[in-house]
Amino acid sequence: MLGISKDSPKALKKFKDKYSLPYSMLGDEDKKLCEAFGVLKEKNMYGRTTIGIERTSFLIDKEGRVAKIFPKVKPEGHAEEVLAALKESKA
Repeated sequence: MLGISKDSPKALKKFKDKYSLPYSMLGDEDKKLCEAFGVLKEKNMYGRTTIGIERTSFLIDKEGRVAKIFPKVKPEGHAEEVLAALKESKA
């Protein structure tokens, strides 16, 4: 598992340590990965339109192909959703 964010490596280390995350974090400050995976979306925040990252999870198979995309992820229940998809892909 790998978490990717547009934050700096220093900020990601602080976040990872604060929440005791058991996986690696990768900083994408230039947003090249965000662009490649199509997660930069137009958002409306406090009446202003901005470009931000839409929280998305990608299930990557052993061959490195995207097997499933989970758009507009909400943290609650998401781990179970991904686990179910993993089990389904192995069946």
